[in-house]
Amino acid sequence: MGETRVDLQHLLEDLRDAYTGALEETILTEIAANALDSGATRIELRPDPAAATITVVDDGRGMQRRELARYHDVAASTKSRGEGIGFAGVGIKLGLLVADEVITETRRGASHVATAWRLATRYRAPWKWIAPPGLTGPRGTAVRLRLGNPLSPLLDAGYLEEALRRHFEPLLDSAFDSLLRRHYSQGIVFAVDGRALARAAISDRERVTIPIRLGRKRLPSAVAVLERYRLPLPEDRQGIAISTFGKVIKRGWDWLGVTPASSPRVGGLIEAPDLASCLTLSKNDFVRSGPRGAMYLAYRKAIQEVVSRQLDVWGDARDAEPRARSVRLERDLERVLEDLAEEFPLLRTLVDRRPGGQKRLPLPGRGSERVPAPLFADVSGDEDGERPSAPPPPGSGEPAVEEVSPAEDLTESPPEGQRGPSERPAPPASGGSDGEGARPPAIIGTLATIAGRRRPARYGLLVQFESRPADTELGRLMESTIWINEAHPAYVRAMASRSSGYHIALTVALALAPLAVGPADEHGFITQFLAHWGGAHGATPRARGRTRR
Repeated sequence: MGETRVDLQHLLEDLRDAYTGALEETILTEIAANALDSGATRIELRPDPAAATITVVDDGRGMQRRELARYHDVAASTKSRGEGIGFAGVGIKLGLLVADEVITETRRGASHVATAWRLATRYRAPWKWIAPPGLTGPRGTAVRLRLGNPLSPLLDAGYLEEALRRHFEPLLDSAFDSLLRRHYSQGIVFAVDGRALARAAISDRERVTIPIRLGRKRLPSAVAVLERYRLPLPEDRQGIAISTFGKVIKRGWDWLGVTPASSPRVGGLIEAPDLASCLTLSKNDFVRSGPRGAMYLAYRKAIQEVVSRQLDVWGDARDAEPRARSVRLERDLERVLEDLAEEFPLLRTLVDRRPGGQKRLPLPGRGSERVPAPLFADVSGDEDGERPSAPPPPGSGEPAVEEVSPAEDLTESPPEGQRGPSERPAPPASGGSDGEGARPPAIIGTLATIAGRRRPARYGLLVQFESRPADTELGRLMESTIWINEAHPAYVRAMASRSSGYHIALTVALALAPLAVGPADEHGFITQFLAHWGGAHGATPRARGRTRR
């Protein structure tokens, strides 16, 4: 007999609070995710309300005796960070909070063993070896939770089916089959109470499937399915969901930074298997720093372009004018944040400059070296107005950039005379009188290269506008974007009195204050921010340390 000698209940409660969904839903999805990581092709859920038990059986690789003994350690896992979509058997361990007993049976080759585990007291979670009860097939793992609550939703077959459909939607949608077959070559079957879940039915809605390619890959790196409905969607179905290896990680509009005018009627799902390496340790979100964070942000940028293009085709994109008025605003913000980052280190997440730079993710600069185009800061060029050069012509000796259009989907391209504005060829970039001319055409889903020297990567802060009439806040910070509430009465008056610049500066300061300092120091931060903001007006760009030729 073994025993876990830590305050396991306290650790499990903290782990439970790290997930946004209900505890029962987290238990279910984590058990299924770990089954997928084990190579399972069939996952069965067998609720038994009469006995108050829920049994999950898979046909994965299973565990040997030593692995099963180790898995009772709350911090034990056989996976390295960045691998898989399950987190260290969390589903089974969280099951201790709702179950009087957890029975685990596993079969791998000649090894066929089982254990019984329970949370006896706050500090004691004993487990013991038992005779295998015969829950598994020729191979795989079975977990049976004997629930303490006979009315638990885990005993409801309808609840189980809905949770699986919501959290593993790509595995039940044929639009993602070709992409996911590379990892799940035999497909995945979910069964609840002896009945296999049917594939998702396409109802009466407008649906577009778009492959997304990054770099020079021949096969799509991700697949986007965008849908537009006639009636508003339920709140938990609104927005774009992003998943990896079939498990939905996030859903909504805030993470993407793109919001259509009729957001309640637009939804979608994007499957990107490569993003599994970018998951946080708990597999509940994506990292945003280092090489893995850079990959996530690169995908996010490509997805933003694809979604924005399709919304424009649907005539559902927001007016582009608010984004144009914020270009100068962002440039002033860069100077202010760079000045304040030394005194308020938490702001460095928005203007992070790493010593020596990140060689794989440079920003554009002067020079003839071909480097990747900017991924983070959405600006049209350097502070002195220098523009990125266009892709090299054929035969110039420079590497060509593969252009991939998001319109490459399952629908037929319309004739030239019937194309929408976003489908017509973009005009060439041209400089304006103020040095802020039109930008070069975007290359959707492809990391373009431009001329420039390698420089340290920096995350850029963006300012966007949204209409939230019922919100009393002037603005809010989501991801790396500050959303200005243009429906607020104070903003309306600021526009009428031509003082919108000061209003936006104050809104940015209020939004950044909780990130930069504690509640007691927010007033001091806001006043200091506004002082730097005033000093940034008309300031000359900083010297770059290079001699102009």
